[in-house]
Amino acid sequence: MYDVVLLVEQELSEPDARRVVELHEEMPEAVRYHVLVPCHNAEAGVEASISALGTADLYGPGLATQRQDLAEAQRAIDSEAKGCSGRSVQRLRDLGKEADGGISHDRPIDALIATVEAAQGQEVVILTRPHVVAEFFHLDWTNSARRHLKVPVLHLLEQDPQQENAS
Repeated sequence: MYDVVLLVEQELSEPDARRVVELHEEMPEAVRYHVLVPCHNAEAGVEASISALGTADLYGPGLATQRQDLAEAQRAIDSEAKGCSGRSVQRLRDLGKEADGGISHDRPIDALIATVEAAQGQEVVILTRPHVVAEFFHLDWTNSARRHLKVPVLHLLEQDPQQENAS
């Protein structure tokens, strides 16, 4: 079995799932995909934003009273990420491939490294949005993965389903 770990920023579209599967069509052995979706930490995000604005002394203590709201926000974020992972896995399975998936609250690269090790991954594919700013920030995922892993790492930009349908 040839194990490929996919780090995806958002749900795999049908065209992206096909494109990933097509990368491995000529493999002499069966391919199994492991989909990893990074999941943001709501509380850490709010705290980081407050710190970045230099207003921690004004708003930081108020976070304690907002824990319930943050917990609800985190449940919603987790639910969306799990749905994203589940739908992505199903798209790969619909193409006749073996696939599993999950989410992680760890830093994306740390989660990727752990997933590659756990799955004994032999290749990594990183899919990010084609937005210029997102590309700038997530290019680091690819470079970091290449520095930390001793497997091939491919970075793909997600396809716009609207453009795919227009062709």
